[in-house]
Amino acid sequence: VQLQASGGGLVQAGSSLTLSCVASEDNLRTYAVAWFRQGPGKDREFVAAQSWSGGGTEYRDSVKGRFTISRDNAKNIVYLQMTNLKPEDTAVYYCAAVPGTSAQAMSVLRPRVGSWGQGTLVTVSS
Repeated sequence: VQLQASGGGLVQAGSSLTLSCVASEDNLRTYAVAWFRQGPGKDREFVAAQSWSGGGTEYRDSVKGRFTISRDNAKNIVYLQMTNLKPEDTAVYYCAAVPGTSAQAMSVLRPRVGSWGQGTLVTVSS
């Protein structure tokens, strides 16, 4: 499956933003999905994941309570709703998908495994 992320932009601290990731195939419901990010000069890090069934989610500690991952299987779109954004959330955000696995497995996904979108830049100013 091919993924295309969008929705990034420049926002002020405390603002909200929703990222979208559109899948090219009509079977997103069979994939676990996740968002990762890579900040300036930093390694890529896990942000949020949802199991293929939608029943399980995982979040990195720093975004718990602020970010929500969700999906619309009918539209083959994965969302990342981000609230109370902080300057340290500044990064390129990537979506990823792997068939039939868990959110926990997605949280440790290696860059060359599964399908990845091209990334969308989120810049949070202080």
